[in-house]
Amino acid sequence: MKTLKRKSGRNYLDRISRAAVKAESGSKEHIKENFISKLSHISNIKLLILEWGLLVVALIMLAITQTLWFRDSYTNEVFSSGGTYTEATYGEVNSLNPLFAMSNSEKVLSRLMYATLVTVDYSGHTNVGLAETIQADENGKVWKVKLKNNLKWSDGEPITNKDLIFTANLIKDSRTNSIYSSNLTNVTVSESEEGEVIFTLPVAYADFMSALNFPIIPEHIFNNIDPQALSVNDFYNNPVTSGPFSFNATQLTTKEDEKVFYLSANPNYYNGGPSLSSFIIHVYSTKAEIIDALNSGAVTATAELSELDQEKITTKQIQQKNSSLSSGAFIFFNTASANVKDRALRSAIRMGIDFKKVRESAPGSLALDFPLLPSQIELNRYPEIPSYDLDTAKTKIQELLNGEQPTLEVATVNSGYLPNVTNTIANELKELGFNTNVSVYEENQEFIKNILSRRNYDILVYEVELGAEPDLLPYYHSSQATGNGLNLSSYRNALVDDLLLSARGTLDKEQRIKKYESFLEYWVTGVPAIGLYRPNLAYYYNQNARTFGNNVRLVTALDRFSDISSWAVNKSIKNKTP
Repeated sequence: MKTLKRKSGRNYLDRISRAAVKAESGSKEHIKENFISKLSHISNIKLLILEWGLLVVALIMLAITQTLWFRDSYTNEVFSSGGTYTEATYGEVNSLNPLFAMSNSEKVLSRLMYATLVTVDYSGHTNVGLAETIQADENGKVWKVKLKNNLKWSDGEPITNKDLIFTANLIKDSRTNSIYSSNLTNVTVSESEEGEVIFTLPVAYADFMSALNFPIIPEHIFNNIDPQALSVNDFYNNPVTSGPFSFNATQLTTKEDEKVFYLSANPNYYNGGPSLSSFIIHVYSTKAEIIDALNSGAVTATAELSELDQEKITTKQIQQKNSSLSSGAFIFFNTASANVKDRALRSAIRMGIDFKKVRESAPGSLALDFPLLPSQIELNRYPEIPSYDLDTAKTKIQELLNGEQPTLEVATVNSGYLPNVTNTIANELKELGFNTNVSVYEENQEFIKNILSRRNYDILVYEVELGAEPDLLPYYHSSQATGNGLNLSSYRNALVDDLLLSARGTLDKEQRIKKYESFLEYWVTGVPAIGLYRPNLAYYYNQNARTFGNNVRLVTALDRFSDISSWAVNKSIKNKTP
């Protein structure tokens, strides 16, 4: 039986083998007959093959073209999260402590790394920042501040009332010498049983909320440091922050005074993390280097140039955006100087200067006659400013000078239109019979220390911030006519002091309007300063980046960061929703 099964299996395998050989032979014959034998006929139909090949290629290309052509109808190129934005700044960085931010570079870093109690929002008005609520009593002397819940430093530690009180007391301490010291002069700070921080003022201040725009620093980092050493301690190397970005690293370049600061998005930021992953601040030693960096694509943007620099931007990738600021360019007379202390002389100089010609030296800027803006407060009346009368002015000046021809020291800074405007003013002064010595300084610590603080000029042509709210006390109150104050005219008038204090202190809007109207009368007749124009921020940025919106109303140049959370550099394709 087993023998029969083996024979049957061999027969079956033999049949399969013969069938395979037969199939192989048949396949060869089929291929030879139907393919190989007909290859010789290809030459007869090669044109047809070429035509069909071209048709297929054309159909493929048409499909690709159609896809690209109609892609915009069902997709959008949108900005997406991530990426790095690089801004070029000018001015030395000597400290990363925000209480000492003096240069433009330091102020930008402070704004990006530190949140403040209050801030200026995109509408140009004062609004809460780290504070949840800010309330004044009916007299405007006691202000209660309640912080937002769950605030955190970049190191994860909570931001509390202890940090706020600690920072406020540091600012008040004369040993600290903070740039915010005038905000809290003679103000006491305490904590209520309800967990609010109480600011008690010596006199009423209706807009004290705007004075709370100072950054908070961490008590758990600084509590054992001498106030006099705050600006130079190791905090520079690894600061703990509270703003939209946290510190990452610093890089020193081969050029003197040039540094690069690397910041990362702060996930603990109270207002939500920014769309950008990182922000780089590249500090350049000259503005010419900033222009080169823009043209080469080394930086995304800068706010350090003026409209005059537009012709130096050679790449089409860079666009310019101009935004008016709540600032003013003025002629400040040093009323303590023997050359211009006579009010009648200052009045004659104002009459003899052709301000139409002066303002033409700052094209595109808005004319400014007074140190108050309509956006700050709407007055019912404004005093009349004497009109231009060259002959009358020259006659009056000759009488007052009694044959003398003094040399006026005229100072300004190398920023925007100021040098051009100052030279035009100097020419007008020469026409009036004065000799002039024009000095154009770089706006740095040396200028602040040697020129501004010492009032080392007869005439200063300079831009100052006017703010979101009306407050002229820093610029014209006698208490500010010191080396640390901003009364750049050294102007002293007891009646003006009372008006400015009472305008600051009244919560009654109509009373405040009357006080400021009276102040402007004294300002025009006393001639401590002359209004020239409102400067613009000329912001240069890469067209492929999204920066501050056109609807953002800037009070200062730093307010461009009010919508920093929406800035972007990355783009992606997104299908449209049907």
